[in-house]
Amino acid sequence: MQIIILLALLQLLVTLLSNGFVLSFDEAMWHYIGRNWFRHGLAPYAGGVDNKSPVIFAIFGLSDTLFGVNYWFPRLLGTIWQSVGIYYVYKIAKQVAGHRAGMLAVSFYGLALLWHATGGEYVSYTETYEVTFIIISFYKFITAQNKRDYIISGFVAAIGFGFRVSAIFGIITLFTALFRKSRSSVLPFCLGILSGTALLLIIALLAGINLHQLFTYTLADNFGAGSATDHTLMWKLENLTNKFFYSGLLLFYPLVLVYVFIKKNADLFVLWLIWAFIGINVVGIYDRVHLKELLPAFSLMSAFAVAYLIDRFAISTAKVFVVIWVIFFPKSWEPLVNLKKVLWKETDATSQNCKPPYIIPNEGDRKKLGWWIKANAAEGEKVFVAGYGAQVQVYSERLSPSIYFNVTQTKIAKEQLYKDLQINKPGMILVPLFADYEQSVGQDLRLFINHLVARNYYLDRCLYSYNIYKIRK
Repeated sequence: MQIIILLALLQLLVTLLSNGFVLSFDEAMWHYIGRNWFRHGLAPYAGGVDNKSPVIFAIFGLSDTLFGVNYWFPRLLGTIWQSVGIYYVYKIAKQVAGHRAGMLAVSFYGLALLWHATGGEYVSYTETYEVTFIIISFYKFITAQNKRDYIISGFVAAIGFGFRVSAIFGIITLFTALFRKSRSSVLPFCLGILSGTALLLIIALLAGINLHQLFTYTLADNFGAGSATDHTLMWKLENLTNKFFYSGLLLFYPLVLVYVFIKKNADLFVLWLIWAFIGINVVGIYDRVHLKELLPAFSLMSAFAVAYLIDRFAISTAKVFVVIWVIFFPKSWEPLVNLKKVLWKETDATSQNCKPPYIIPNEGDRKKLGWWIKANAAEGEKVFVAGYGAQVQVYSERLSPSIYFNVTQTKIAKEQLYKDLQINKPGMILVPLFADYEQSVGQDLRLFINHLVARNYYLDRCLYSYNIYKIRK
């Protein structure tokens, strides 16, 4: 369909012309772990830790194998898969309310995915894959004619769970709906989930991934002190308010209310929205990309509501589509500004930022710093970047002496980092000078690194607000 192709092209414009033509912070972590897996034979969690599933590391490992350190291939792949999700949103809407509703749903969903408020530039993230698999699972559920279809629905949902644990809330929605629709189909659906999960676990074992580490790093160590979810109640309330009441999501609310008023019951789509919202609050980080979980239900409910209003009040369908595209079209200018830089070969004026007040280097400067390390550190030399230095680490193409190459401040992480740095001292250590390092990294970690540097290293130079220390021979 032409509209899906147009949305895919718009997505590529947004994602490829954002973030300074650099791997984002999260992409850098996944690329580093994936590269260590595919290039050095270090399976996930043995070659680097992040709280994501091995399947996303595999995508970035493949990207490195094919094209080296790059940001465009994972985003191209994500755009293609996201477009599959848009197509299945169309199929769901068409199945329920016809072609016009399908086109409306595609417009709502495809445009909302481009918003800055929903992390439109981060199409390579796990949410893209997980949400698309859940959409396909819902389609197979809605159109199921026999037990085999329910098995497929469960299997596809399990693959989505393999990308991101939050898929469990979509699975809960389908379980709830199954008890209403056909209790005899619960067992086939469960069989599909179990078979999909078993397949992923078998692949993980064959790849040499330790299942205890998989559980620890993707789940168990993510909800305690020092973890990514360790925030105060006030922080969570502020971020919830910002994401849900000061963003483009507001555009969906009137239409969703119309849908609820029309249906007068909590049907499958209302349940989908409720459980997706619960999932976002359970995680409690309120990252922009997490809002993608809400968009399929929002878009389908809005499409059904608008289709009803068109029929009820004899509104011009063409005019409605124009209004939707004008209102929901993304308002970010960053891609156009970056496109201008490419076409006119403009470059950012940057400095090495080594005089107070020290500023956080932008993403382009972090890439340059990584390149400098690559040129000035031997290929087998270990390099440690203190703080949140994943982008510097990945562009340096040098291994960290610890699996915690990017700061993680749980008890398990700190103990392992201290041990790794004492036993396997890197040839080079980079320590940030900007204030954010002191504000975001605990004093115990900073003091440990400072003492290590004072005993074993000398200051070589400063680049991009980092002091660069080399080990004494």
